[in-house]
Amino acid sequence: MKPSAKNSQILLGSNRVTVYNNMPKRLFWTLRPELGLGGERALLLALVLFVGVLSIAPLARLAYAALVTNDGFDLDRIVDVLGGRRVLEATVNTIWIAVSATLISTVLGTIAALLCNLTDMRKRSLWVFGFMLPLMIPPQVIALAWVQAFSPASPLLGILGWSLPPGMRHPLYSMGGIILLLGLYNGPLVFLSVRASLQRLPASMIEAAHANGAGHRAATLDIILPLIRSGIFAGAALAFVSAIGNFGIQAMLGIPGRVPTLITLIYRRLNSYGTSALNDMALLALLLAVLTVGGMTLTAWLGRQGDQRVETAQRPPRIALGRWGLPIVGIAWLYHLIFLMLPLSALFGTALVRGYGQPVNFETITFQNFSNALFYHEGIRDAFLTSLWVTLTTVAVLIPVAVALGYVLTWRQGCIAQFLRMASEMAYALPGIIIGVAMILFFLRPLPFIGTGLYGTVWVILAAYMSNFLALALRPILGGYAQLDRGLDEAAQLAGAGIFARLRDIVLPSLAPAVMASAILVFMTAINEIQTSVLLVSSRAQTIGPMIIFLEEAGSSTLAAAVGCLMVVMVLVLMSGSLLLGNRLPEGVLPWRD
Repeated sequence: MKPSAKNSQILLGSNRVTVYNNMPKRLFWTLRPELGLGGERALLLALVLFVGVLSIAPLARLAYAALVTNDGFDLDRIVDVLGGRRVLEATVNTIWIAVSATLISTVLGTIAALLCNLTDMRKRSLWVFGFMLPLMIPPQVIALAWVQAFSPASPLLGILGWSLPPGMRHPLYSMGGIILLLGLYNGPLVFLSVRASLQRLPASMIEAAHANGAGHRAATLDIILPLIRSGIFAGAALAFVSAIGNFGIQAMLGIPGRVPTLITLIYRRLNSYGTSALNDMALLALLLAVLTVGGMTLTAWLGRQGDQRVETAQRPPRIALGRWGLPIVGIAWLYHLIFLMLPLSALFGTALVRGYGQPVNFETITFQNFSNALFYHEGIRDAFLTSLWVTLTTVAVLIPVAVALGYVLTWRQGCIAQFLRMASEMAYALPGIIIGVAMILFFLRPLPFIGTGLYGTVWVILAAYMSNFLALALRPILGGYAQLDRGLDEAAQLAGAGIFARLRDIVLPSLAPAVMASAILVFMTAINEIQTSVLLVSSRAQTIGPMIIFLEEAGSSTLAAAVGCLMVVMVLVLMSGSLLLGNRLPEGVLPWRD
């Protein structure tokens, strides 16, 4: 047996041994005691327990509580709850809002992806950064910014004389307003999916179409769009899931606008009846989960219809915009001006005045709202410190778990790996409020050996975060594993290194950039999170995400605006700082990097 170029020299005990690529399985099996397979079994068991306890068990408890009460399975109760007028109205509204918003997101995201990937648009990276920015900002902040931008007391439109007349009903407090904001907010999700499909588009087919006389419009409609159909529907599925479970926008606009949806109905019933209504809340959460899975299944089926599989080749050359470049680019930047800069400017304008509705001028400008939010408001300070502690703890736990889980999912096969992948993705795919209800049900009763439940404490929020964000932490790390050569890991394994030593000394240093990107993504998402924590906060454990809704409901609009501005600044700093690592990260890890 002659060693190939890829054979390795390793130390096994005190001897140097050559490890051949075509080593017989029998010889490999004789080395089994040196491979630390017991450590791998322990790692698999730990991962199964982690994912099972934090994801599968709470969701199973939710399904059981939805269908079974203390009196057993009661079909009449289920029919009575689901057939109620309020529930039927909320269900119809939820479906209509999610479908309509998804259509807007799909059109917007597809056009943006075609413009950025197929044309020679200038300053493309900066435009993509601005297009992705709203997705990183908490939805409740986006909703607050839009409400203040177009209210009769708008600090910007008031200066121009374009504000609404006093006493007029706010146009965003309606079903149309919810659909519009959800459609704009989720457009970047479709953009990411379509952009990934466009990057795999073969140049040969596009060039052949142009050689036969097809113009850019015909090539786009007849060739490009059919080829990226699966990417479009995959993005639509993401937008649908986000729209149906977006509590921040639905609550900020739907509750004052009296537009009930399933997600706000669950929230209001918990506030009204407390834990006594948990079985009914679980049933509504299960209905929301069924709608979510049904929408994802439908879009996946539509994406497979007529899907054309082609070999990945060189990317097609970018289309020169020519004389259309100036108007097209102008419209693209005008989009940012109207749908991004105007609302955020209004938010900052509201935060800079002493009282809501005052005009912005040298006499009314003050930084007292920011000072109160940062130093003097005890509730905001405690909520931020709690969010910071929970978020940092979530990152510290999930990063090593994601590294170990990525190892199993990338380099191990079998039913356990498939179970771990499915379970980790399930909690992230479902709306966050479902995870919140599941965590209440699972941690309400006293736990073994502890003798008390965790509901109402910071620990149940931590458990919900680790369940909800495991898949998010895993995605950049899986991208890093795809670029690793497994030879070093196999050589260390043959040398007797255990799984934990290999993860620490070989895998983790190689994955350092992807690990850093994963930590940034989880931190940015969790620090301002509202979808899951809104049901779990209590007088003993507040987080900063729901604080804006609580402040707005209490009439402290200027203080809520200041908190929202601080969230936006923090997101901008983190996004800009992550770009410094861009060249060292796997492609596509940072969604806001072109």
